[in-house]
Parts: sequence; C-alpha cells; structure tokens
Amino acid sequence: MNEIIGQDNTALSQTPQEIREAQEDYGSNCSANPTMGDIIHRRFSRRGFLGGSLAVAAIASTVSPLALGAASEAQAASPSFNFDEVEAGVDETHHVARGYDADILLRWGDKLFADSPEFDPMAQTAATQLRQFGYNNDYVGFVPLDGAADHGLLVVNHEYTNAELMFPNFAKVGKQMVDGKEEDAVIMGEFTKELVDIEMAAHGGTVVEIRKVDGEWRPVLDGKYNRRITAMTEMSISGPAAGHDRLKTKDDPTGTRVFGTINNCAGGVTPWGTWLMAEENINGYFGGEMPESHPEHAAFKRYGIPGDNYKWHAFYDRFDVSKEPNEANRFGWVVEVDPMDPTSTPVKHTALGRFKHEGCESIVNKDGRVVVYCGDDERFDYVYKFVTAGKFNPDDRAANMKLLDEGTLYVAKFHEDGVVEWLPLIHGQGPLTEANGFRSQADVVINARLAGDALGATKMDRPEDVQPNPKTGKVYCMLTNNSKRKDEQVDAANPRGKNKFGHIIEITETDGDFASTKSTWEVLLKCGDPSVADVGASFSTATTANGWFGMPDNCAIDVDGRLWVATDGNNKKDTGRTDGVWAVETEGPMRGTSKLFFRVPVGAEMCGPCFNPTSDTFFVAVQHPGDAGLPTFETPATRWPDFKDGMPPRPSVVAITKQGGGKIA
Repeated sequence: MNEIIGQDNTALSQTPQEIREAQEDYGSNCSANPTMGDIIHRRFSRRGFLGGSLAVAAIASTVSPLALGAASEAQAASPSFNFDEVEAGVDETHHVARGYDADILLRWGDKLFADSPEFDPMAQTAATQLRQFGYNNDYVGFVPLDGAADHGLLVVNHEYTNAELMFPNFAKVGKQMVDGKEEDAVIMGEFTKELVDIEMAAHGGTVVEIRKVDGEWRPVLDGKYNRRITAMTEMSISGPAAGHDRLKTKDDPTGTRVFGTINNCAGGVTPWGTWLMAEENINGYFGGEMPESHPEHAAFKRYGIPGDNYKWHAFYDRFDVSKEPNEANRFGWVVEVDPMDPTSTPVKHTALGRFKHEGCESIVNKDGRVVVYCGDDERFDYVYKFVTAGKFNPDDRAANMKLLDEGTLYVAKFHEDGVVEWLPLIHGQGPLTEANGFRSQADVVINARLAGDALGATKMDRPEDVQPNPKTGKVYCMLTNNSKRKDEQVDAANPRGKNKFGHIIEITETDGDFASTKSTWEVLLKCGDPSVADVGASFSTATTANGWFGMPDNCAIDVDGRLWVATDGNNKKDTGRTDGVWAVETEGPMRGTSKLFFRVPVGAEMCGPCFNPTSDTFFVAVQHPGDAGLPTFETPATRWPDFKDGMPPRPSVVAITKQGGGKIA
C-alpha cells in the first residue's frame, strides 16, 4: 500500500508511485537470501517452460493483440463473472459495471454520531476529527449483527494522511532544483502541533454500524458500537514481547501499554468476529538521530527507522528515536479490536511478529487451529503465516480472543521444484540463537525480519494481501511490484526484470491443511499489458484490453470462492488506466481470465474490497483521490466525490449493489 509522502517541508517533484518506490528502500533487505525472481527463473528453466503443469502452461505465454481481439467471444462462452466489463481509462469519477449501483457510504469527515460536527475543511480540529470518519480508508471488513447480511458493523482502517490535500493554504506549487534543472514541485508548509494532532486523530480506524434500508446502505448515527480508534488510543501488548525491556519506555516502564496505532493498511476479520488492524509503514513516523553505537541501530536500519516523513517527533518525544528509542519497537504489530465492545482495549499481538504488515487474513484449519497469513510490504521481504497453539471454539468467544497470544510464526521459503517450505521462527532453533543476537522469543518477534534473513526466507516482490480461499484450499499472495529486480535474474521464462507490474502467486496447502509446513506453489498471473511482448504478462487469451491490470495489492474471495483483485499504482503514464477491482478466474478453462468491474477516479488507489456474507454487496475503499500530478488542497487532480471548488477530494467507502438485487456476479 502507499507510503506517506512529502511531510519533511521539502518539495515534491516525483509522481506518487516514484516516491513510494524510493521510500520502500528504507528497510532494504541486504541478506543473501534468493529472490522470488531467482526461484521462478530456476524453477522454469530447470523443468522447461512449457513442460510445467497444465495450469502454468495455460497462462504462461504472452498474449498477442490478435488473441485479445477474440477475447470477447471467448468470454461470452463463459458463465463466470457475468457482468459487462467497465472500460479502462482515466477520468475524475468512479465507474462500475452496467447494471450495478456504486453509492458512497462514508467519506472523510462524515459524522459518526448524531452530535458530530459537520465536516468543514476550513475549520478542522483534532476534536472534530475524533467524532468523524478518518482519512485514507484502506481495509474494510463487515461484521454481521444478529447473523444478518443487511445489518452489521463496518470496520475500516485509516492508513495515513495527505497533508497537502487535507489542509487549506498549506502546500503550494513552486520550483525546485533537480539535477541542476528547475522543475515544478509541491512545496509543503510548516507543521504545527494543531495540524499534527489532526493527523493523529485522522489515523487508526472506525467502527460504524450500517444498515440496508430500501435497498440502500446507510450509517446508523449513534449506533451503540460506533467508535474511533486513533494514534492516541490506549492499547495493551500481549504475547512473547509483552513486558520485554525493548518495549519499555519512560511513559510505560512495564512495556505492556502503548498509545495508538498507525499506518493501518490491510487487515482482517477473525472467525470470532474481531477486527485485525495491520500496522505497515511505521518507520516514517519516527524522526531524530540514532548513533551507530546504540544497540537498536542495526535492527532499526533493517526496518528503515527513522524514516522522518511526518513531523510528529517535533511535538511528541515518543516519536523521536534520540529521546525514546524503544517506542518504535511498540509499532509494526497486528492489533486486535473487539468491535462489539466500544469500551474494550485493543491488543497488539506480538506473537505474529513485527514487520510492515500488509494484511492479516485468517482461516479455521480442519484441526480447529486458526491460521493467519501476512505479507511484509517491502521489496525483497517475506511472506509469513501464524498457526495458533489453541483451537477455535465457536461457543467460547472469550477464549478465542486469546488464540493470537500463543502459536508458531512461520516464514516462507519458495523452492524451485514448486514446494513452499514454512520455516518456524522459534528461539533456539537453527540460527535463532543468542550467538546470533536472538536472546529470547521476544527478540525473534521484535526482529522478525532479521529472523527471516537468518532462516534464508525467499525475498519477494512486495508481498501485500495473502488471502486463503476456504472453497479451494488455496492461498493467493499479491506481489505488487519490484522495479529493483535486476535483469540478470530472469530470462525468457521469467521476463520480469524491473518488475513494474507485479504478479500473483497461488499456494496450494497440502491436503487442505493450512497449518502444513510444506505446500506447493504456482504463478497464477504475471501482470501488465499482455499486448506488449517485453512485459511478459500471462493473462489468458480471453482477457480483453480492459481486463488486464498491474500492481495487484488487496484481494477478496466471494461466497462462491472466486478471486477479486484491487490494485495500487495503475496510472495514465504506466498503464493508461486508473486503479480498480478486477474479477479473476482461478479454476477451470477460464483460469487466468480477468475482467474490470470497478475503477477509481484519477489519483486514487483501490483498497478495501470486502463482501457481505451473501455477496450481494461489495464494499470498496477509494483512497487518496486527486493525488496525481502536483496536487494541493486548492489544486487536486479531481474534486471527487464533491465536484466543487473549496472542497478537497475525500477518501470514501463505496457500497456496490446489483440493480434489482442478487449476488454481485
């Protein structure tokens, strides 16, 4: 998901995508572990590109323009994803497939309570923001109330803030010198404590009761469950790192309490109905200097700390590593929130490891244990899963809420023979010993990235959502892109040097056992424009010119077990289209076929995607609309969804329903 940008009072002359790529180098993985490109190359070179499995062979060839021309006929013969495809493009609004309604349900600043103040961007304060829907909505989850599919709680992460688009008269377009040449750029203003407090209040997440009335979804103001979680909400810490010296601070000498959660990207809803918030790019919130002699220096470098993108450390010592070095160890976790109890204290679960969590999707295994999948969203970082020690009990919700306190964290090593080996991150096993800097399990989970390095995990191309499919027993891993992959790591069998468009890995867990320590893997899709041979995309020949995409990010599985993919990074220059949601066939003769269902306005990213239990509503999140070109509050790339001067573009959650009712597709 997006990195936060340009909050260091300097100019912005790069595109948002270029800035994100630069910032992803903060925690560069310098280990000698093989990359996914190396593995794919060796695997298919060794077994012969066309000699692999039928599934791989069916999608592995580059799709020609001639094949694309016949795609509409092939799709017409398929009963799957029965909707008229949206035309790909770039403009100021959103588009949904014909026969569907896409209604804005919640926007940044919307009221959550009957007494919430009306949104006024010219007079925003931290106090008003605390009573309103937060900024940059990312993950969306739905928790039914009383088993109903048309009444429940929407849980939404608020990942980060765009100060240049949020605050009036704050940023302006000016000039800066780049490589000796003067270029146009966005010049950021000076931060004050008041602005920082608004940002902190806009982070975190929202719980809001929603109900479908006369075919339209509406928030229930003053719903008894409505709640804001922010960067200032008190939370507890559980698991092997709780109370450890590396988590103790001046404000919390016990190492068991922390204020706030930040950069909450994707997440998940557990089988017992709690909400998991994944803390991702936490490094950018910490400033100050840390000497090389400090015992945390090497670990912090691996995590890109301090990133110094925000200016919170200028007003709050806990975000200054020179004043409170342990505070950064208290972020980068998975946070569990009970949406059914607005007075409950959220819990940071350290057993699931500390890294740039891009998601936290779970499934009940056939033996009753719960398996949680996570990606570490940085180039050359890893895929993880966590297997609980205890078993899910559908009749004991309180006991289930302790399941994430204890279990085994694994990191993935992809072998060239198509096997995935899940390596346990357990103190005392293999290289995870005191001699190598791991004195306890607390050190292992605090430095999960370093533990993955030591175990020889496979370096991936920005692993984001990792979604298990309960219908098929397969797991889908979104790999967004990696422009740093070198050309010499690939060949014609894997033409993905400078991988700008990403790919999707399909993992098949052995015998449907999600807790297995050995699985198999295939490349489901290599993304990008299949009509450009050098790109090496592998969509099926039934995919139209509108149906291909790049930069897979989040995903969802509908009630029929089919895959829907949301993207981050498509734009007019690179792909000739905005981000959106594509339906992707994973089974049968149409495997590898993709269709565009919904697309966002210019400058926005597609997040969220979430179905209600009957799949007759599809919730999606439109993040940072207008963030293209040289955007400021006064000059965004779009006014969506308000389309009027004086109103900034507002991140929103959209509810998509089929006209006349019924399942989405």
